[in-house]
Amino acid sequence: MRIRELSTKLPATLLLTVALASGAVGCKHRTDEGSTGLPRAETLYVAGRQWGEPTSFNPLQSSPAWPVNTINLMYETLLLYNPLTGKMEPLLAESFQQLDDRVEVTLNPAARWSDGKPVTGWDVKFSFDLGEKNKSLPMAPVWQYISEVRLLGADGQTLEDKPSNAKDYPRRLAFVLAEGKVNPLVVLDALQDVRILPRHVFEPLIQKQGLDSASNLKFDQTPVISGPYQLKQYNSEKIVTERRPDYWANQALYGGKLPAPKYVVHPIYKSNDHFSIALQQGRLDMSSTFVPRIWRKAEKGVGAWFDRAPYFAASAIPMLFLNVKHGPLVDPSYRRAMAFAVNYTDIRELAASGYSEPLQPGIILPFGLESKFFSAEDAKQYGATYDPSRAKQILAEAGYKSTFNDKGDLVETRDKNGQRVPTVYVKSPTGWSDWESIVRIAVRGMREAGIDARERFIDANIFWNDLFKGEFDLIMNTPASPPSPSKPWSRFETIMTTQDFAPEGEKIYKNMGRFNDPKGPGYIARIDQLLATIPTIKDEQELIKAYRELNVIFMQQQPTIPLMYRPDQFYEYSTRHWTNYATAKNPYLPQQIPGERLGTRMLWSLKPVAQK
Repeated sequence: MRIRELSTKLPATLLLTVALASGAVGCKHRTDEGSTGLPRAETLYVAGRQWGEPTSFNPLQSSPAWPVNTINLMYETLLLYNPLTGKMEPLLAESFQQLDDRVEVTLNPAARWSDGKPVTGWDVKFSFDLGEKNKSLPMAPVWQYISEVRLLGADGQTLEDKPSNAKDYPRRLAFVLAEGKVNPLVVLDALQDVRILPRHVFEPLIQKQGLDSASNLKFDQTPVISGPYQLKQYNSEKIVTERRPDYWANQALYGGKLPAPKYVVHPIYKSNDHFSIALQQGRLDMSSTFVPRIWRKAEKGVGAWFDRAPYFAASAIPMLFLNVKHGPLVDPSYRRAMAFAVNYTDIRELAASGYSEPLQPGIILPFGLESKFFSAEDAKQYGATYDPSRAKQILAEAGYKSTFNDKGDLVETRDKNGQRVPTVYVKSPTGWSDWESIVRIAVRGMREAGIDARERFIDANIFWNDLFKGEFDLIMNTPASPPSPSKPWSRFETIMTTQDFAPEGEKIYKNMGRFNDPKGPGYIARIDQLLATIPTIKDEQELIKAYRELNVIFMQQQPTIPLMYRPDQFYEYSTRHWTNYATAKNPYLPQQIPGERLGTRMLWSLKPVAQK
């Protein structure tokens, strides 16, 4: 496969601009020997973040290729969240302080770009300010909750935003909370989500070419970065990165030590099955994909976070989003009947290979850091569990009547007015084998209870478009998946907020099911009140009380159907070529593969098998 270079169809002046801005020297070509031609003892193969041919490595894109999209190998965040402790840890920022009206951060004075320039407060302010007026950029969402990013001197006084080449540069910043929308949780999320960009590269490029043109550039020619690995080469089968020996944190954070792998490579496969086979064959070292029956792979050196069920530490809840504007889904009783009709045990044991604790009603995890907010009493009183007879009872009480044929198959369902209830379709991406199995189990249970539902598997690109535009009846999704300081608030907010409410056909990235229309007759104002209040509550007992109330409303209204618990990313490894992975028995880092947030630090702890 031909190694991708920056398009030669761009105007020569634009090519020169990009080359000068990014310090381009071009990705080097290597002749493949086997899979990559790279020394196996120096190469770590990771997978699960790139499913198609890479098209852009531009951090201004909403979905750039690995290792730019949500990965810390090239562009880095200010802080890192540790889901084992619930605390924020340093990266580009050496410290932070949460105050009543702002969150302050102080940059590490050692932080440097790959061209030798320091990472400054000017870079941070520029990176966040881009999102204030450009709502399509990844850093835009936080601007609903901050009024400005303010540069501070060492004495705490406000500085002017005038970049220079002076030896002294601003290292302190204040993220000022917006009046009326005080939400430090969202700001903390942003500090571990937003990748900081080199202002001296992007600002002149945007000024000269415009944001749209700058966003469309590939940035695949040795871009200026702050992270530990540089893009080396890529094609439709793999992406190769190479260790930077001059990476600033080698000395500042790791005592002068280099990452163990010289190369980190992401192979590109077509399905979960291919990843599973590659792990067993030792062609893949780590993966965040679904690998069924992982206990059977142990004899081939494949492991997971735990060495027994549930094998993975859960942090997310895959669920069915319901478009409450569609047909019978307007009716909370119909939605509740659906929730009682799903066999959650079958999903956990058959579709998910047992990779889940037993599901509890609601959307608060009953274990880990969230468990203090979970109420077993509320779950029992208000929640839906698998109970087909209860599902049928709810339908009957709401006036629905289902007809079955002699074989027990559902023929039709009619409402209280005698009108036939239309079939609802459950969408999920084709090829996501675990989700496909989940959908089939859910649909089977619904039909057995008298609910006319069918599967509809679609191309992944169409799936995401349909999800955000609300063009679905039911659709699989895992809201607010990554571990973050804002859990479980961000999960509720993603499902129930009306802040950015828009009609079907317009893209929104929260409340995709159009639940609780603020202009509708059944609007529940208390939901938005709780979502606004929870981030400001400091008393833990008051916080527990507020979360309980919000979870009860969720269970009563059933805007989504939670299906199981799972990690935000699966975590499998092969011990054929590398050892000393973080595990539950060796939890020096959380369950995150290298490049993923705090899991990046594992690169300095891995050991090649030859050096055991």
